[in-house]
Amino acid sequence: MPDSQLTTAQDTAIRGGSPDSAVDRVADFYGAYIDAVSDGTDDLGTELRAHYLTQDFQQRLAAWEEVNHADGVLRAQDVPTRWEVRYHDNGAGHLFTTVTLTWGTGPDAGHTVLAVQSDLSTKLISDIEDGA
Repeated sequence: MPDSQLTTAQDTAIRGGSPDSAVDRVADFYGAYIDAVSDGTDDLGTELRAHYLTQDFQQRLAAWEEVNHADGVLRAQDVPTRWEVRYHDNGAGHLFTTVTLTWGTGPDAGHTVLAVQSDLSTKLISDIEDGA
């Protein structure tokens, strides 16, 4: 059985997905991107951005990072310890997901909520904003 399908006492969810699902693609992107950043493989993070983000958004993200001196995908300078993606809504050719990033472990862990927009026609991420 592949590692991605193993279960543990803490995480009983079996992971799966579909390349046809924009929600799954957001989850795939965040999982791979966080792994790449955590592992220190800068080239892979850049390649993942090129594959999963619209070109326009890549340019806007670079401008955001220049001003904020942080990773625009994570909206932080550090790497989260966990991530979660949930469907939020869709309309006007876009799908909206909520990404929750967890920082640290235990009862003192912090959370960042991001609102991620994907274009339904391409399934590419076209915006990331601070969520509620």
